[in-house]
Amino acid sequence: MKKVAIIGAGPAGIEAASILARNGIEVTLFEKSETPLKNIQDKAFLFPNFQAAQEIADDLSGKLLTDGITAAFGVDITDIKWQGTEWKIFDSKDQTYVAQAVLVATGYQVFDAHRKEELGYGIYKGIITSIDMEQMIKHGKIINSNGDAPKRVTFLQCVGSRDEKSGNNYCSKLCCVTAVKQAIEVVKQVPGCEASVFYMDLRMWGQGFEEMYRTAQEKYGVSFVRGRISEAAATFDGRVQLKSEDTLMGLPIKMTTDLLVLMVGMEASCGTKTLGKSCDISGEYGFIRTVSPHLYDNDTGKPGLFAAGSCKRPMSIWDSVNDARSAALAIQEYLKELRIEN
Repeated sequence: MKKVAIIGAGPAGIEAASILARNGIEVTLFEKSETPLKNIQDKAFLFPNFQAAQEIADDLSGKLLTDGITAAFGVDITDIKWQGTEWKIFDSKDQTYVAQAVLVATGYQVFDAHRKEELGYGIYKGIITSIDMEQMIKHGKIINSNGDAPKRVTFLQCVGSRDEKSGNNYCSKLCCVTAVKQAIEVVKQVPGCEASVFYMDLRMWGQGFEEMYRTAQEKYGVSFVRGRISEAAATFDGRVQLKSEDTLMGLPIKMTTDLLVLMVGMEASCGTKTLGKSCDISGEYGFIRTVSPHLYDNDTGKPGLFAAGSCKRPMSIWDSVNDARSAALAIQEYLKELRIEN
């Protein structure tokens, strides 16, 4: 029987599992968390159409019911080793599993904003991350540190991305559009609230993203300031004082806001880093390295070992899903060559 192990039950892992299972391949899907799709569950609405994240999570979760998929939640895979003609998989409880092919789909984790001490996260009330703001939006309760509706909300881009100090020189790809989306939602839920976005440059690369950026300005009055916030501190009345510079005007800025939202970037997850090192497929910044980003982006160069989704680099949900479909095809082709009988 053809057996494939997939490590990670995010969008990429689930999509690949469902395709392989529908094609007669036995799949065991391992997930360290007790539930799948944690990074989607953290979200409220997804761009560019503002679809509820829960709807997408429910759709993907339904694919776990496909015959041929065994989902193992709460299982932390710590190592995988090639043994002749198959892979041996080890978890943190010393259990072992065997498969002819393995797909690494261990995803990402968000940057820990505590590492940017100058921005005051975890020190001053009123300074939150984009994940915190998603929860506020999701539950329809956007409040400042005093429990009141904010009059001004400020978003800061590139926290933990494009930042030599944090060690991440790459762009996380989704922070720009997420800030625009969240600013729109803030104005929708808190009429009269002023929303502003501080940025280095805006990278509105996807279909409908530039249009959403224009809509944020023209319909919702969101302001965009080219500049970096150098320091954040609390005021006596529970607000946040910011020091920055408008780099277009060449002028210093000192302002107060009710909420400062740090747009945290994406980093390789702990599982991605662990398996990358153990299998010698670790690339830049701890992400998984593949043979070629052009034609062989699911192949790791190891027999029967593949990778898909944001374990390789920051990706959107649709990027991850489409990459998983590509990986499923590559795995099927590999298994055909092994001539394993069902």
